[in-house]
Amino acid sequence: MTKYPVYIISKGRWENPMTAKCFLEHNLDFHIVVEPQEEESYREVLGDRVLVLPFSNLGMGGTPARNWIWEHAKDNGAKRHWIFDDNIKKFRRLYKGKRIECNPKQSISAIEEFVDRYENIGIAAFNYTTFCMNEMQHPFFYNVHAYSAMLIDSYLPHRWRLKYNEDVDLCLQVLDSGLCTVLFNAFLVDKTSTAAKMKGGNQTDLYKGNSFDMKLLKAKSLEEVWPQYVRTVVKFGRPHHDVKWKTFFKQPLIRRKDIDWDNLKTNEFGMKLKKVGVIQNKQLDKFYKDNK
Repeated sequence: MTKYPVYIISKGRWENPMTAKCFLEHNLDFHIVVEPQEEESYREVLGDRVLVLPFSNLGMGGTPARNWIWEHAKDNGAKRHWIFDDNIKKFRRLYKGKRIECNPKQSISAIEEFVDRYENIGIAAFNYTTFCMNEMQHPFFYNVHAYSAMLIDSYLPHRWRLKYNEDVDLCLQVLDSGLCTVLFNAFLVDKTSTAAKMKGGNQTDLYKGNSFDMKLLKAKSLEEVWPQYVRTVVKFGRPHHDVKWKTFFKQPLIRRKDIDWDNLKTNEFGMKLKKVGVIQNKQLDKFYKDNK
């Protein structure tokens, strides 16, 4: 069991629920949250792990479902809760420049223990494997954008709000209030590129076509809410929101005072280093190539 409840948000992907299959492979307890018109299809695959939303097709992407999960976790007494996207294939540990496949339950537990040692972490998350192509010196970054595989404080006063870039908006709410976010590089997730690979989800509902004008709308809508932090710029030939996270947010992580920090013991959560074979390395290289 993980310390905090694990939720997957999903739509239109019962035929290939990637994150759910990964969790099932490793006997990790979770719920997958779906809209009522898809309940039967998901239950055929995942049984009683399915939670059904009281609404459907609101045209706001995942935001209403994410807020419903938030209240579900809070109503069940969960101090924090996990929300994962439904297109995660594997979990990895970054070790000496190698991104080694690991058990999701163990990596989740490690992050939970880290977060609970501090007083002021509002959101923590896994970084993407494809964003850690080179050896990184830091096991985590803080006061940055945290996304897609998120551990959220259930008692924050904030909520998911926007139709586009809702994760950026939530992180800005947390940071603007003086709390911290943490993005882990020590543990990573293989997240499939939905735009090119998968039907369903927000790709079908919100981003169909993903034109220049659509990308401009997404960036501008965030800038309108946070003009003090966000600029709309053109990068790689497309509009993009730009946030200078480290320029604006400098609050430190605050250690809990009831922990004996000088005598903390190393906890590997049952993980043992194994030699990464040639075949696995080739498979990982192919994953990077397919998801650039």
